[in-house]
Amino acid sequence: MHDAGRWPSGGWQCHTIDDCSLGADGVRLGDINKDGRMDVVSPWEQGGQVREYLNPSKAGLRDRWPAVTVGEVGDPEDAFFVDLDGDGWLDIVSSCEGDTRSIFVHWAPSDPSRLLVASEWMTQELPAASGLARWMYAFAMQVDGRAGLDLVAGGKGDSARVGWFEAPENPRDLEKWIWHPLHDVGWVMTLRPQDLDADGDLDILATDRIGAGRGALWLENPGPKEAARAEWPVRRIGPADEHEAMHNAIADLDGDGLVDVLVAARDGPLRFHKRLSRHGVAWETHLVEMPPQTGHGKSVEAADIDLDGVLDLVVACARADGGRIGLFWLAHHGAPTRSRWSATSVSDIEGFIFDLIQLTDLDNDGDLDIVTVEEKGPYLARGHEGSELGVIWYENPAVSGDSH
Repeated sequence: MHDAGRWPSGGWQCHTIDDCSLGADGVRLGDINKDGRMDVVSPWEQGGQVREYLNPSKAGLRDRWPAVTVGEVGDPEDAFFVDLDGDGWLDIVSSCEGDTRSIFVHWAPSDPSRLLVASEWMTQELPAASGLARWMYAFAMQVDGRAGLDLVAGGKGDSARVGWFEAPENPRDLEKWIWHPLHDVGWVMTLRPQDLDADGDLDILATDRIGAGRGALWLENPGPKEAARAEWPVRRIGPADEHEAMHNAIADLDGDGLVDVLVAARDGPLRFHKRLSRHGVAWETHLVEMPPQTGHGKSVEAADIDLDGVLDLVVACARADGGRIGLFWLAHHGAPTRSRWSATSVSDIEGFIFDLIQLTDLDNDGDLDIVTVEEKGPYLARGHEGSELGVIWYENPAVSGDSH
């Protein structure tokens, strides 16, 4: 239950990183130039661009950041940093849906002084991914203990699966990457590496948005020797859901030493899946009601936002129009399984579709800021009036004592 009364504003200032294209669709972080500051990558779905942003240091954070288009691809839905060829410098991998249905590697220049030169980046398609699915999300991890990092990916639509691409000895030889499908899905939202059975290797945590098996689940890694040959067991986290499961997050929300799973739902309460065993086979699902006058739940993250030593929830929404709030945070009072939650606005009534949330102390003042996107791309592309905020960050006022 939420406290009654009007929405309190948290006094968060919004700063634009970039608003030059159309359909900003999520952000990921990484230190691409090794200066100790978090840089940002974002795909612009309707604009057909994958863009990288170099953190300009504290003096320039509130202005538009230095940026470069690392590749022009169709329908990019996701992009993330990874040193895929092991040369010591982060590259970028993008996943594309729509008619493109492929995954691309954007190879970075080895000279960090050339990171903002578009012609220094080389974009190549991953042949094993071409045409298999509308690719929605990916990350890199070592799966089989051989060669370099492998890629875990998932898609949506007919024949969509979660699976992994096996890296060859030479990762730049993209023709030799091998696809290993693991599990049929309807619409993957988030994939995360996490050791959920405490056996020392990384499993795959997923949320599936539509279909009979929608909800949260994880795929149990059988170990490097069996990864390419064996079926990965599928473990449910909570029941198959009547609501569309959106992006997930992991955190030990109740402080019992076990990592829990949080899931935003498109038209319903947040799911707090409390982990009951270290082996990840027993879960207890609790509902965290959305406050009134919010959009549809899109993503959630957990962190100590107000610096009181207790984890809070940051929630982003889609369809936040008509005076509804699209980005806010929730503080709980008492145990999170039976807590009162109080909501504080971050975005007030600006914005329409917020997406993935990344929490980091951008301004180095001791509290966590929010990096995200706000997109109206699909609606603007159809001729509707308005504008989108693009790639943005919200400045946490907690250290000034103004967070409530």
